[in-house]
Amino acid sequence: MSDVQTLLEEMKQRFNADAAGSMDEVFQYDIEGAGSWQVRVTNQTCTLTEGTPDDASVTLKADKDTLEKVLKGEEDGMQAFMSGKIQGDGDLMLAMRLNDLFPPAA
Repeated sequence: MSDVQTLLEEMKQRFNADAAGSMDEVFQYDIEGAGSWQVRVTNQTCTLTEGTPDDASVTLKADKDTLEKVLKGEEDGMQAFMSGKIQGDGDLMLAMRLNDLFPPAA
């Protein structure tokens, strides 16, 4: 299992099904040097897939170090986005719900 996959699996474990409600969306992570990953949230469940099999609702691009810091709660995702460490494409308002869907690690 790659470092990025481990990080995303840990994020998936923090999934807040109640926050998802009736959501049916695909969050795509394009990680520099580590490929692309999709997190599908549907029917209050969450699945992780390597690659890009589905059309993404929102795509977030970052390097592995930034992703790790954000997912571990060491850096604020919104600050990383505002400073250009994370770039986004698609429904960026949806991306703002990530902290509710996947609360940061304690």
